[in-house]
Amino acid sequence: MPQAAVGHLGWLRGAIGAALGILTAGIVTIVCLRSTSPALPWLVAPMGASAVLVFAVPASPLAQPWPLIGGNLLSSAIGLYMGASVGPAPLGAAVAVGTAIAVMSLTRSLHPPGGACALLCALGAAGPEGWGWPYMLPVAVNVLALAGMGWSYNNLTGHPWPHRLRVPAPSPDSGAIVYRREDLEAVLADWNEVVDVDIDDLDAIFQAVHRRVARRERVT
Repeated sequence: MPQAAVGHLGWLRGAIGAALGILTAGIVTIVCLRSTSPALPWLVAPMGASAVLVFAVPASPLAQPWPLIGGNLLSSAIGLYMGASVGPAPLGAAVAVGTAIAVMSLTRSLHPPGGACALLCALGAAGPEGWGWPYMLPVAVNVLALAGMGWSYNNLTGHPWPHRLRVPAPSPDSGAIVYRREDLEAVLADWNEVVDVDIDDLDAIFQAVHRRVARRERVT
């Protein structure tokens, strides 16, 4: 079914939040950099993808503050370095994106737009403009401003960010939970896939389903 405009995580809520986030990032960056570095961009394109995650799926592990900030900044730094130091532009871009993914994974800051930041900065560093480290400034201000608006907007609209999950204790008459958290971890390990759902969210879903089934069984 098409996503509703309002209620829960309606598309209208996400669209308005993303627009406000990009507007805030642009204005804050212009104010911060126009007097000292007027030649630097005031918005970088990967922020559009970050806004989709932060405002449309704020509970996603990929959309939390550390992935947003750490993933974009680490990847941008990697892109600038690789673009300036590794051979032809296509090779530098490829090495930058691959390295960024590895570093984000190891630092638990995996954020898909980080790959775009690495690519953008690698191409900029290898191109005729020869981007240098000052280009980290607009990325940093963009990311921090977007994070600030993400925190304000998501919390004001009833979606705590950073995402915090409160798992209610099972009621005494709901019967025993037939699985343990270790079972969820084992299944995810067997799948050998990165699932865009936090394991605590999966646990909460399983418990909610169990309580619903228990209520239905009592009624019937």
